[in-house]
Parts: sequence; C-alpha cells; structure tokens
Amino acid sequence: MTVLRVDELSVSAGGQSLVRDVSFQIGAGERVGLIGESGSGKTLTASSVLGLLPDGLHATGSVRLGEQELLGASERTLSRLRGMEISMVFQEPMTALNPSMRVGSQVAEPMLLHGTRPDRRAARSAAVELFDSVRLPDPEGTARAYPHQLSGGQRQRVLLAIALANDPALLICDEPTTALDVTVQAQILALILAATRERDTALLFITHDLAVVASVCERVLVMLDGEIIESGGTREVLSSPRHEYTGKLLAASDLEAR
Repeated sequence: MTVLRVDELSVSAGGQSLVRDVSFQIGAGERVGLIGESGSGKTLTASSVLGLLPDGLHATGSVRLGEQELLGASERTLSRLRGMEISMVFQEPMTALNPSMRVGSQVAEPMLLHGTRPDRRAARSAAVELFDSVRLPDPEGTARAYPHQLSGGQRQRVLLAIALANDPALLICDEPTTALDVTVQAQILALILAATRERDTALLFITHDLAVVASVCERVLVMLDGEIIESGGTREVLSSPRHEYTGKLLAASDLEAR
C-alpha cells in the first residue's frame, strides 16, 4: 500500500524555481532516504508534504497521503493529519520543544489534541511509556523535566516520542542527528529504525550523509539543485552510483567514516 505519493512537485518563489518536478512514492513500512547538500531542496520538499511552506513560496503538482491530497488542502484538514497520520522529527530540538512546558506534557498534548487518549491522566501515562520505549532514563522523572534540563540526545528522544505518540502512517525525519556526537547519533538512528519497524511506519529520512542513509534506509533519492538526479535501492546506489554528484557524496561519507 502506498502511504505517500508525490507527483511532479515544484516549489517556486517570486518566479524563481526552487524544487522542480520531484516525484516519488513510499509504501507502508518502507524507509526512504532523501539526500543532498544544504539548499538542494530536501527540506522544502518535506515542508510541502506537511503543508508548512514559508509565506511567499508556492507549490504545484500533487502530494497524496493515502487518498488525501495535501497540496491545496485547508489548514483544518492539514491540522487533523499532522501529528496523527504524519509526524516530523526536526533537526534542532530546542527550537521544536516549548521551553516553558514539561516534556511529558508536550508528548501528551498531541494525544489529547487528536483524542487518541480519553483524558490527561491516560495521555500522561502513555507519554511515560513512550519515554521508556525511546530509552530515556527514569521515564517518570524525565516526564517532569523541562527541555533545558535534558541533554541534546535526550531532547531528540523526546521529539521522537512526540512524533510517535499517535502511531502515524508516515514519519519524516529532517537531519535529526546532525548536532549529536557519533555515539548518540548511532543510538538515535537505532531507535528510529526499531520504532518504524515495530509500527510498520513509512519513513522519509532527510540527510546530507549517505553513511547515515545506509544504516537506516532501504531506498535512496539523491537531490541536487531542486531535482532528484538519482534514485534506487540503497545498496545499489552505494555500490554503483550513476551520477558524479552521488559519487562525491559517497566519497565524503567514506572520509567521515575513517
């Protein structure tokens, strides 16, 4: 079953083309990497899927989540889908989390908003269980903490718990491990992989690093200057890249690995 289908997606601003004719699809439980350098159009593509493009940008084409067309959908429709059918883990948790709200309440909030738990007590209990599932120490104590009291890796686990709170059909991760050290990065990647497998959740993983994609994704899309220039199975692309740019990304990842 196709969870996400993107057809000829283009994004422009003031007559300037930023993303051009991007097409791909993701099936249930499939893990797809979207890779490219900064400014290649990866985040704009994800923002189009979520209906979160900045003011002044215009998207054309088609983005379907199941049977629901997202491009041009009302904010009411998109709000019903975000956090329920589709969720996102952002790169920087300190800007994604509310600094004045305990993290347990922030995980409980989407469950209460979408009515997947009957009351605040049940939502908080589910939040503690999610903290345990993403391997946060002392889940009960962590639920009472504020974001600034947690490490970067712990905050990223909180974001993952929020994204998984309502078992979405599609999880989008936008450079979720870039600011973390190598050891913590590996732990977060393992958690994302385990969580999506357990829930049969489709995954769109955005990164600039092929080595990260290799550890998580089954298929990869390579983006350059707003276009997808190469796609295929991750092993195929890693072993025999067809585009020169993909080869350069692979070489850079090899250097980082050494």
